[in-house]
Amino acid sequence: MSWLRRTGPSGFSFYSTAEEVTEGIDATGLTAIVTGASRGIGTETARVLALRGAHVVLAVRNVDAGNTIKESIIKQTGNTKVDVLELDLSSISSVQNFVSNFKSLNLPVNILVNNAGVMACPFQLSQDGIELQFGTNHIGHFLLTNLLLENMKSTARESGIEGRIVNVSSEGHKLTYSEGIRFDKINDKSGYYAFLAYGQSKLANILHAKELARKFQEEGASVTANSVHPGPIPTNLTRYSKFLGFLVVLAKSLFKNIPQGASTTCYVALHPQLKGVSGKYFCDNNEIAPSKHATDQELARKLWEVSEKMVS
Repeated sequence: MSWLRRTGPSGFSFYSTAEEVTEGIDATGLTAIVTGASRGIGTETARVLALRGAHVVLAVRNVDAGNTIKESIIKQTGNTKVDVLELDLSSISSVQNFVSNFKSLNLPVNILVNNAGVMACPFQLSQDGIELQFGTNHIGHFLLTNLLLENMKSTARESGIEGRIVNVSSEGHKLTYSEGIRFDKINDKSGYYAFLAYGQSKLANILHAKELARKFQEEGASVTANSVHPGPIPTNLTRYSKFLGFLVVLAKSLFKNIPQGASTTCYVALHPQLKGVSGKYFCDNNEIAPSKHATDQELARKLWEVSEKMVS
């Protein structure tokens, strides 16, 4: 698999790890929120950000699991600036409570990593009546981001340090419904296909970042928003699919390990090469082109409008 080892313009590749792409970067004084930080690439992202000196807030559904990860990160990095707050992205009230609890910490926000997600689950609605994948992967992160935006913008103004939002998407965004996002049937069971619904939610992650980038540019805000594909990783996201589990066993050499999977997120969140870069899509620590739907600015605008209505 020598082609996977080829470095791109960034100097990094498929096999680069999160530690490698952030080597020599000092994140002391920065505060980062990482959703889904109690497992997989979320945990590794949080650990490496802490390793580089950032104050990291672990946003997790299971607080006990989060506290276990917190102690592990502190032990491994020596950085004691790690907090744990409860966050269930499938619940609008939980997102609101998280932000309220975060405000009580009196912390700025420099980096927001929208990482948590569910994949290809059977049809079900959240407690707010939103299809679970769309609700968790997009709507929860959309609301969380909106509620933290003023903090991020004021932090960037006062510190002179660019804020960064990283949406963890997937190449799965290319496998979605023909219209990209079926706005009139997001919460309908009819026509629901688990993988297409997953692709729809991941497309929404990219469009969300794209529209954020446009708004930041219009406002002159010193905050960037980008999206990333972490790569094929055998995490528990595959628990709903026996087929994906089979592929993991069949093609282990084509899958990344967790440190490699977290690398693109950490690269986009911290690396000085990306200062001022916004509205882009990254894979294997290099910018790549997303699908045609993902470059549709009108689709991004409509998604924003529909998302605002859903969270109100």
